[in-house]
Amino acid sequence: MITVENLHKSFGSEHILKGLTTTFDKGKTNLIIGQSGSGKTVFLKCLLGLFEAEEGRIIYKDKAIQDMTDDEKRNLREDMGMVFQGGALFDSMTVEENVMFPLRMFSKFAREEMLDRVNEVLTRVNLENVNSKYPSEISGGMQKRVAIARAIVNNPQYLFCDEPNSGLDPRTAILIDNLIQEITQEYDITTVINTHDMNSVMEIGEKIVFLYKGNLAWQGTNKEIFKTDNKEVTDFVYSSNLFKKIREIQLDEG
Repeated sequence: MITVENLHKSFGSEHILKGLTTTFDKGKTNLIIGQSGSGKTVFLKCLLGLFEAEEGRIIYKDKAIQDMTDDEKRNLREDMGMVFQGGALFDSMTVEENVMFPLRMFSKFAREEMLDRVNEVLTRVNLENVNSKYPSEISGGMQKRVAIARAIVNNPQYLFCDEPNSGLDPRTAILIDNLIQEITQEYDITTVINTHDMNSVMEIGEKIVFLYKGNLAWQGTNKEIFKTDNKEVTDFVYSSNLFKKIREIQLDEG
């Protein structure tokens, strides 16, 4: 679990995050959603420790990251896996080398042990016989699965995903969503996903945090989000014709 208490973040005179308080639950897919400029990316970077907030606390393992020593922060980072927008694989490395990279950085495994672990996670994301291929030689969906394999290769307690479906067709995006949810439940980790994809909200939104102009405007589940009368939420959710139609059907049935 990650607990956030009264988090504030500014850049100069611009107040980006305005007193966010929430929790991200272990073993669940927790989604951060909101319009562009709502503060989603800044919030995610604060959770990762890349930005330092002026006020508030982010608590891991019953200790606020703001109160941790450098060694404790380093240990925390080793417990984090990250799936970047676009995958962010190293073009000059093979799939095997990309997935092995965190093990080479953080583990003391012998090469044979590292290779066994790489093959284990590649099998888990349904990728086999691609070890020697380069990212440019595989599809976008396969690249995302490699990125997920790399993120979980060190058995993290926390998994962060920044727009994991960016650039994917709808069918592949659903496969990636389901894979992330399966891994979250199977490994019992705390997963936080920054997304604007309403399909992801519908498919895997077990906990949803909605930001509006730097404020936490609403939180709940994917079942509750379609029942709320929060104007900012409904404007965001029903901004596409598809979800407007869903809303009309729900109102007719209600």
